[in-house]
Amino acid sequence: MGLLQEFKEFAVKGNAVDMAVGIVVGAAFNKIITSLVNDVIMPPIGLLLGGVDFKNLEAVLKKAGVSAAGEVIPAVTLRYGMFINTLIDFLIVAFTIFMVIKMLNRLTRIRQAPAKPA
Repeated sequence: MGLLQEFKEFAVKGNAVDMAVGIVVGAAFNKIITSLVNDVIMPPIGLLLGGVDFKNLEAVLKKAGVSAAGEVIPAVTLRYGMFINTLIDFLIVAFTIFMVIKMLNRLTRIRQAPAKPA
C-alpha cells in the first residue's frame, strides 16, 4: 500500500476527523475561557485588591534606557500578573475537562451496566 493511500485512509477515518473537530472546538473554548478570566473574573478580584490590574503586575529587573549609540534598550521585567491570569485560565480549563470526563465515565458505566432482572 502506498504512502498516499495510507494517509488517505487515516485522514478519512472517524478518529482523525473527531480529533480535528476536537482541536477546533478546543481552540474556540480556549478563547472563551481567556475572555472569562481576563474580562469577568480578574476585574472584580483586582477591584477587591485595591484596583489592581493583574495584566500590569510586574517586577522590573532592569529599567529601560538608551545605549551610547542612541538605541532604546527595553526594560527587563517579570510579568507575574500575566502568569496569574494564565494560571487561572489553566485551572478553569483543567476543571472543565475533568468534569466532562467524569460525566462521560459515568455515562459509560451506566450504559455498560448489566440490566437488572425484573
